[in-house]
Amino acid sequence: MELQALKIFQIVAKTGSFSKAAQELNYAQSNISVKIQQLEAYMQASLFYRHNRGITLTIKGEMLLNYTKQILNLIDETTRAIKDNDIPRGPLRIGSMETTASIHLPQLLSAYHRNYPDVNLTLKTGTTEKNIHEVLQYNLDGAFVAGPIDHPELLQKTVMEEELVFITDSIHPAMSAIKDIEARTLLVFPTGCSYRKILEQLLHNNGLIPDEIIEFDTLGAILSCVCSGLGMSLLPISAVEKYAQSGILKCHYIKNIHVNIPTVFVYRKDRFMSKSLIKFIDMFSNNEYF
Repeated sequence: MELQALKIFQIVAKTGSFSKAAQELNYAQSNISVKIQQLEAYMQASLFYRHNRGITLTIKGEMLLNYTKQILNLIDETTRAIKDNDIPRGPLRIGSMETTASIHLPQLLSAYHRNYPDVNLTLKTGTTEKNIHEVLQYNLDGAFVAGPIDHPELLQKTVMEEELVFITDSIHPAMSAIKDIEARTLLVFPTGCSYRKILEQLLHNNGLIPDEIIEFDTLGAILSCVCSGLGMSLLPISAVEKYAQSGILKCHYIKNIHVNIPTVFVYRKDRFMSKSLIKFIDMFSNNEYF
């Protein structure tokens, strides 16, 4: 079994099409088809269902895809381990929640880049749920997420604790009781965001129903729409403090509702710790940037 065949199989599975896989790999489609047929012959199993809408993985195909990811990741891990030395270099893929990336990471990333210019640093933002998935799939070396996290394949390092606060536009009447949130429009990050999950749980526990829930992908969009009076949100105070101080939005502290949530950095237990990742963790561990 050739590694190249497994790589082709992975791309075909990802794109769901022989022709799209051929375009991505810059191969002739006939070569892609032959490689998959050879792989199926070697495995003595059909890996794809062929139908009018394209192709989908069979149960055996799903099984092989999982093993393929592990095999290719292990090869990548081996290469990184052999090439690794005392000078951090090569790719470092970090994930983060949108709020953490916007407020806390700019200085850290800037300092890290100055200290280790040979590291190809990539930052991807997403919800806690998405970031954890990407770390587990070896697509990220580590990620800043809302904790605590209890997963057998992950290690976590607590970075800081955030206080969450309700925010509205600056002319909104003061809110002091949880019932004041009822029938409001809520502005939230997509499903998988821990702040959204906490907000929805608070409403559920108190039997409250929002007027509408509107999703946004970015912190800037949520803040702008809150300031314009579109609705309210629940966000870390560090993300909204300067806006509240300038008077363009208002923070509300609800009686008996105090929400604190830790931000943690998660990474896989079984992943090789490159010098670039070790130095990155060392830099934020002294709390200078949080």
